[in-house]
Amino acid sequence: MENKRNREGTTTSVDDFLRELDQSKDFQTYEINGKNKAVLYFLKTLIDEKKLQESILPSIKKRSYRSLEDLKEAVPVEDLTLTGEVKVIKEKVMTGHVLVVWKGGWKSCLLIPAPSTQARPVGVPEVEFSVVGPKEAFVESLDTNLHLVRKRLPLPQLRMEEKKVGKLTKTRVAVLYIDGIASKENVHTVLQRLEDIEFDEINDSSYISQMLSDNSNSPFPQILDTERPDRVTGSLAEGKIAILVDGAPHALTCPTTVVEFFSASDDYLSPWPVASALRLIRLFAVLFSILSSPVYVAVLTYHHEMIPDDLIPTIISSRADIPFPPILEVVILELAIELLREAGARLPTKVGQTIGIVGGIVIGTAAVDAGLTSNVLLIVVALSALASFTTPIYQISNTIRLIRFPFLIGAQMWGLIGISLVMVFFVGHLIRLTSIGRPFLAPIYPLRFRDLKDAFIRLPFYKQSKRPVQTRAEDSKRFNQTRAAERKDIDE
Repeated sequence: MENKRNREGTTTSVDDFLRELDQSKDFQTYEINGKNKAVLYFLKTLIDEKKLQESILPSIKKRSYRSLEDLKEAVPVEDLTLTGEVKVIKEKVMTGHVLVVWKGGWKSCLLIPAPSTQARPVGVPEVEFSVVGPKEAFVESLDTNLHLVRKRLPLPQLRMEEKKVGKLTKTRVAVLYIDGIASKENVHTVLQRLEDIEFDEINDSSYISQMLSDNSNSPFPQILDTERPDRVTGSLAEGKIAILVDGAPHALTCPTTVVEFFSASDDYLSPWPVASALRLIRLFAVLFSILSSPVYVAVLTYHHEMIPDDLIPTIISSRADIPFPPILEVVILELAIELLREAGARLPTKVGQTIGIVGGIVIGTAAVDAGLTSNVLLIVVALSALASFTTPIYQISNTIRLIRFPFLIGAQMWGLIGISLVMVFFVGHLIRLTSIGRPFLAPIYPLRFRDLKDAFIRLPFYKQSKRPVQTRAEDSKRFNQTRAAERKDIDE
């Protein structure tokens, strides 16, 4: 076979490719010297040997063939490829195809798909667990994840564009959207950014999320990461775009907003008054988690007059023997909480839970008894840590953990004015932030009253007849609101 030039510009051929593979112990060569003289090449760690033994080999040995074209028609396997292109041969063999070469000539080769489909079964969501509702979560197989989405959206308009990203890994990346609903501009933006990715390895969807983000230096995630197929289908129905990565048990959806990171799947499975109340509690918990420790430092350092008279004796008695200023006291406890979180997350589940509970009790009690911290601050920091766990999306919880420290620095330097300045900085940052070109702080800024129906509170479903303005959907109407609002008696 005549030489070809690959992407890097070096000369190569099928013979060179096979000689290179022959250096690996899992590369196999199988010669057939009966009626048909052919040679089979494959990587045994990538193919299904049962399929090879039961379908491919018997078909080749069954009768004589005059050419590979005849053999292609006889093998009972779909998507066979007859080609002489080196690039195609390399790609197919490295993805679980059997290369069949007819003895006596290299003009063309037959590639028979026989990939091994080893994947864990669909399990229960671990990060976004819900008390009620679906109990299915994505797995590491892209085809399985596509099945989970398509069975919930049996629409011919559901489009799937596939790209291969990563110079070495050549990871399959699928972009999903509903034609006629999703904005073509958003789809073009995502596909173009995927094309522009220049990186050698893509091992998880988190790589794609960071590379597609409008501002990679921001601590705020601009693309939502979820492990729930029902959440993905809900986003697609709103006109958003979903990105699935082979080998990643999570999907990405965009464009997204900061409010969406605080909405849980349970919000749509409970009556709207209950869901709205829980969402407001969640938002309050996030603010408490960020501001409680900085406010403690600011008040004790600069604003003693804000402490109620009835509370002053309690605080004085709790801090009487503390040798550290409030800021150092808070930093010690905050770092202890972060150490416990990391230790619990990296250890096996049962051991991690034990370390978190026992470690928190032992360290907290010992710190108070040793006079290193006050019991009042211990309560504040513990409630702050507990409040941070109410966020349903893990990505934003890490952001909350990080941005608490700039607020502490501002509180130590200028008190409540410092907290206000840091708040202004982060609000300004959120105002400038975008998700694939769409405002990240919507519907707060720019203010969109129509989208507030599913922001801080969730109104009844019959009130949500329009898709979010944020998505710029081509078809903004979801259903007929008049008919949805009708409540006829069963006897009428």
